Amino acid sequence: MERYYQEEIERASRERMLELQNEKFLKQVRHVWNDVPYYRKKMEEKGVGIDDIRSLDDLKKLPMLSKADLRESYPYGLLGCDLTKCVRIQSTSGTTGKRVVAFYTLEDIDLWEECCARAITAVGGTNEDVCQVSYGYGLFTGGPGLNGGSHKVGCLTIPTSSGNTDRQIMFIRDLETTILCCTPSYAAYLGERMKEMGLGPNDIPLKAGIFGAEAWSEEMRRDIENTLGIKAYDIYGLTELSGPGVAFECSEQTGMHINEDHFYPEIIDPDTEEVLPEGSEGELVFTSLDKEAFPLIRYRTRDICSLSREKCSCGRTLVKMKKPKGRSDDMLIIRGVNVFPSQIETVLINHGYAANYQIIVDRVNSTDTLDVRVEMTPEMFTDNLGEIEKRQKDLMDGLKSMLGIKAKVSLVAPKSITRSEGKAVRVIDNRKI
Repeated sequence: MERYYQEEIERASRERMLELQNEKFLKQVRHVWNDVPYYRKKMEEKGVGIDDIRSLDDLKKLPMLSKADLRESYPYGLLGCDLTKCVRIQSTSGTTGKRVVAFYTLEDIDLWEECCARAITAVGGTNEDVCQVSYGYGLFTGGPGLNGGSHKVGCLTIPTSSGNTDRQIMFIRDLETTILCCTPSYAAYLGERMKEMGLGPNDIPLKAGIFGAEAWSEEMRRDIENTLGIKAYDIYGLTELSGPGVAFECSEQTGMHINEDHFYPEIIDPDTEEVLPEGSEGELVFTSLDKEAFPLIRYRTRDICSLSREKCSCGRTLVKMKKPKGRSDDMLIIRGVNVFPSQIETVLINHGYAANYQIIVDRVNSTDTLDVRVEMTPEMFTDNLGEIEKRQKDLMDGLKSMLGIKAKVSLVAPKSITRSEGKAVRVIDNRKI
């Protein structure tokens, strides 16, 4: 039997949803016009006034926002309310070392946790379940979002965060965890470690997993399901919009239902910004309909996917987004962390290296690896292994500080990285995703 956290919304008629979206949209446009000078200026530059926006049909008249706007307005330029009303920030890395900082009021957190509660309920979660949240906590949105959603559902919540794998497995067994929330690569690693310990699916009580924050294939889903003896569900979100829970998978597992009473989706041509007909593949754009502290309108996610309103066997009428097949920019997601080549380039240049480098991403034993090959300049070239190791360590420390994750660095001789007459091939991604 299908369960719903807020059935009246999740199964609302199209007419009722449009009515709700229109009401929230008009209120949100007035909010940003009055309270977010940065966005009001963008509207004025485009020749759009508040009186020009009368319904969702006018959404296409409004300017779009991108990561560049978030960098330019950092930290408070897109804040939509008095700072004294904000109770939390969450953050993710930005392309130049400046972080994307999202602000939350108590009401924003409440709505975000409701979205995550819908996701947990969709996988069968109830107040009789034990939910182990093994996403990272702190500034990363994964842990706090699912933690709050688990509380709303009434699950016994185990906030293990990531790492300490043997302890994770111990808690799964001893506390009889039934729902696991983490990145898919970490779920796969937990399965591998269980095998090493001589444990199989029958030795653990897990029934479902909610996995997101990085790309994963259907093949990886099946492997995780077989290894852990569970059903593995996808979840989608961005720190800029709130975090995980913007969209979630149901029992049908043919895409993720968007919580469109909070996040209005569009699909655009990434080159022309033209809105494409429903069903077309293009870049996903979101408007947050009721966020107070960080009310982004027409935010370009850079994720490439399509939307569908085909009837879903789960009974939900919320529009579905297909699993993103790629991005319209150069961002990589490695172990759940956003990584841009420009971040790596910044570190190299700051350490005196030229921008001759190559990033190699792979997946070994279900865990993402990040290797950076860097050319030494002729002036610094040496065959002194001790000196090379010291320089490599300095760069590794710099990259860890910039990215928040470890990267292996290999210094190579000048001109040993193949040059290209066209666009430089900076990234080699060997992951099968």
